[in-house]
Amino acid sequence: MTQTGSEIFETALDELGAVVRRIDDGRVDAACAMLAGAGKIAVYGCGREALQVKGFAMRLFHLGLPVAVVGDMTTPPLGRGDLLVVSAGPGSFSTVLALLGVARESGARTMVVTAQPDGEAPCAADVVIHLPAQTMADDGGPATSVLPMGSLYEAVQLLFFDVLAIRLRERLGRAPDEMRARHTNLE
Repeated sequence: MTQTGSEIFETALDELGAVVRRIDDGRVDAACAMLAGAGKIAVYGCGREALQVKGFAMRLFHLGLPVAVVGDMTTPPLGRGDLLVVSAGPGSFSTVLALLGVARESGARTMVVTAQPDGEAPCAADVVIHLPAQTMADDGGPATSVLPMGSLYEAVQLLFFDVLAIRLRERLGRAPDEMRARHTNLE
């Protein structure tokens, strides 16, 4: 039986709710502490995850934090006191592993956002943020999401990163108007 559009929306929202209720609030606090204490922040993600990571970088910029997206020409070198935040939903990507190694060698701290906390990339990180959602790597099993090809993970990332930005804004004592003032006028 084919679901209606509204039924698919309802199912997707139920799936999102089930995942976000399982996110460890202590990990959110740990992420806020790392971000607030970082000298420079660099972020990285692959594929659709990169889109969510870039949106998060924008929020960090709106908060007035020194952030860059890995691969942009203006990304500064990282060293002691700095932080690399990467997304590895399925637990590992070769580029993520390489970047974690470079960051670690430079003395920077590392944070991995993932759906697979026992993966190779999370095991190499200082802090792991577990978003227990289905990714494309595991979308063929019995618990298949209504959303296609692992999109549940990216949808959860959007919510997680914005909630993290709100919590970080509160921790830093920044007003929403301060964030809005940093939004580009070149659109």
